[in-house]
Amino acid sequence: EVLAECLAATEPANDERLSMERGRFLRAPVVVGVISRVREGIPIPVWEQELSAGAVCQTMLLAATSLGFVANWLTEWPAFNTRVAEKLDLQAGERVAGLVYIGKPALPLEERVRPELDKLITRF
Repeated sequence: EVLAECLAATEPANDERLSMERGRFLRAPVVVGVISRVREGIPIPVWEQELSAGAVCQTMLLAATSLGFVANWLTEWPAFNTRVAEKLDLQAGERVAGLVYIGKPALPLEERVRPELDKLITRF
């Protein structure tokens, strides 16, 4: 309901879209919101602090997979919406790094096209 409220306050949305937002966090049995918090005045660079939240998301994906679950790290619009941030009571320096959905597959998983590693990797 919070997402539908935040969306409606931000942009025009029809009933179908509002219904979709009401069910967004019901797409998986577990949804974990990972919040990045940057603290000024400490010896850890801001960039490293932000990257550590991404490492948390990735580690959760690996852990869920190793336990036999499927997991997906998404952000989508709620991660960037100021009204959602207010509802989450995010403070200065905090933002949503990702939403990690964890569950069992509803359909058999299909492999997707992956980039060719030789085109991405440089060896020195």
